[in-house]
Amino acid sequence: MFYPRKIYSELEKHLIVKQITVITGMRRSGKTTLVRRLLDNSGLQNKLYIDFQRVDNRELFSQKNYDNILLALKREGLNPDKKMLIALDEIQLVPDSPSVIKYLYDHYDIKFIITGSSSYYLKNLFSESMAGRKRIFELYPLDFGEFLTFKEVSFTEEDFLDLQFSPIEYERLRAFYEEYIEFGGFPEVVLAKTDEEKRNLLKDIVSSYIDIDIKTLTDFRKGKNIYELVKMLAARAGTRLDYAKLSRLAGVSRITAANYIELFEKTYLISRISVWTKSADREIVKAQKIYFSDNGILNILADLSGGSKFENSLFCQLRHKGELRYYSKRSGQEIDFVLSGQTALEAKEKPLLADEKNSRELAKKAGLKKSRLIGRYQSSNFENYIWGGNIK
Repeated sequence: MFYPRKIYSELEKHLIVKQITVITGMRRSGKTTLVRRLLDNSGLQNKLYIDFQRVDNRELFSQKNYDNILLALKREGLNPDKKMLIALDEIQLVPDSPSVIKYLYDHYDIKFIITGSSSYYLKNLFSESMAGRKRIFELYPLDFGEFLTFKEVSFTEEDFLDLQFSPIEYERLRAFYEEYIEFGGFPEVVLAKTDEEKRNLLKDIVSSYIDIDIKTLTDFRKGKNIYELVKMLAARAGTRLDYAKLSRLAGVSRITAANYIELFEKTYLISRISVWTKSADREIVKAQKIYFSDNGILNILADLSGGSKFENSLFCQLRHKGELRYYSKRSGQEIDFVLSGQTALEAKEKPLLADEKNSRELAKKAGLKKSRLIGRYQSSNFENYIWGGNIK
């Protein structure tokens, strides 16, 4: 069963463009499924799927004689005199492949679809050799709307910023939303039948990330330090980064800790958001805040409070709606999210009227036009807030 992702329509449109389609994202976020669907719906018969997890395929694209590679593709049934569609899966496993792809792209009528699980690797690898020849699409775990699609639950996608709390919608979807907060949006996790199966899959995803993706990009002898640093970051989700403290606790230098955190971000494990400000106000905190790209992974790595889980889930939902920043003063006053430089969004498990007043006043001080509360649970005698499950 194929469940459409929101990115799919853009990928399908790009099929008719000569540019190379590059799909990148964290391991097991659904890239291969999308590629196979694109091939099936392309309308072309002159096509080929190549999986670089197979050793023989890696050897093929590691050859120095590119004409021999073309001959091998012909033996697989491709006709080089017609337009070809070639999908290359897990491109990061073949470091020399960009030169092959560039040669074939420049000399033959080939549409390439390429996938890889490392943004860091792909963006640097393709930055010069493929200049003007590619478009990168980033695939994340499911947002809540996609989660509902995979669960075959109907919903209406609305402009959530103007919504009020709806008891009917809350009762209909709250169990699904709580599952999303706990287990996140990796497709195979969402489709798993039991909680135990979901946890085992998430543990396997974390292990694969450390043992395969990070091993490809760094000195794996420091694997234990890396895992400890990842767990420390998970325990601090939704808080400001203190590089000096993290480096001290992880037993690595500050520069090393900062480099690893950058690597984690560029390989889609985490995201950092910066402070929002209209001025160089010294009272405003300048440190970045950290969030994990999937709640399931976060909850496997750290035992967090309900509020922290909820805030990280909102990040995963809101990152598709516009640029995210946060606002914080040294006094402790803080706005959790500033969306597209216009709207203050404050996460509260059970929003209250007093929270609305405080949020509105702080948003005014920050120079923001609009302020809304986002709640996880139904609040007593107060409905002027957005329920998190309505952000699809």
